[in-house]
Amino acid sequence: MSPRKAPRRRTKAEEILGTEDASLLDIVDNLLNKGVALSGDITLGIAQIDLVYARVSLLLSAADRVLPGEPRDFMERHRARQRLRLKRRRSRA
Repeated sequence: MSPRKAPRRRTKAEEILGTEDASLLDIVDNLLNKGVALSGDITLGIAQIDLVYARVSLLLSAADRVLPGEPRDFMERHRARQRLRLKRRRSRA
């Protein structure tokens, strides 16, 4: 009788995405629902002399996650912002 194999531990990717097959659309949808923060450094140089240094931070998330109080309808949101701008202009004048 051969010894039983220990169950394989799930990888971080399997924990997040699940073990079932996922399409690219499923992966992007899952990432946007949960949100992803990316950060990095960019250095441009010539002959080992650094000319430009930039630190980059990027947050990718679905808009309804970042702005949960915003109306879902684009036109409703647009009209509300226009009314707010007009109210600000009138208060300045």
